[in-house]
Amino acid sequence: MRYGCLLLCLLLAGCARRAEPRNLAIAAAADLNFALDEISLKFRAEHPDVIIQTAYGSSGNFYAQIRNQAPFDVFLSADVEYPRKLIAEGIGARDSLFVYAAGRIVVWVSASSPLDPATALRAASVRHVAIANPQHAPYGRAAEAALRSLGVYDGVQRKLVLGENVAQALEFVQSGAADVGIVALSLALAPPVRGQGRYWEVPDTAYPKIEQGGVILRDSKAAREFRSFLLGAGARRILKEYGFSLPEE
Repeated sequence: MRYGCLLLCLLLAGCARRAEPRNLAIAAAADLNFALDEISLKFRAEHPDVIIQTAYGSSGNFYAQIRNQAPFDVFLSADVEYPRKLIAEGIGARDSLFVYAAGRIVVWVSASSPLDPATALRAASVRHVAIANPQHAPYGRAAEAALRSLGVYDGVQRKLVLGENVAQALEFVQSGAADVGIVALSLALAPPVRGQGRYWEVPDTAYPKIEQGGVILRDSKAAREFRSFLLGAGARRILKEYGFSLPEE
């Protein structure tokens, strides 16, 4: 009887240890909002003991914060260069660098706007054009490159309003603070946004490829599991639904 009780106690103790939650703090580019929320829900269905806390923002700002020891476990950037720089600086797990998708940009106007998104950048009535800040947002750099490539940069330069990230650029147009914006296709396709406006997809030849990459900053089993899940079939299917191109495409 004594040995049976001892065995039961050991089993209960083992179960208690396994049930302890594991925390995973993710710094994610703003274009991943909505798409990553769906991916995280599916990940948690398979790993219910992992508690995910995601912060969305500008990749460049996250890069600066991580260099200053911000306590993130995983960094999902809107380009692959910031993760590469971190690894070169000795930050993060060297073997954990990965490319998970390539983003696209669109010209977006609100549903109530009379503007045609395909020609809005040339419209004389447009007073403000929202883009993410090119200084620290990869989608802002892509937008600026597209404006130059399309031959409209000189005409809209004085009209530009800069969002802290691509999600804020979209918010400027949604609120009426800007007439038109160049934003991530992934945000334009998000269910909460889809019925609020119309978009024209900018030809991918008009801007450098937005190759999005990530890195594990604090190595752990949970971080490795999440990385594997993000690169797996289920997550890839969600990313494709949000307009991302996948690495093999």
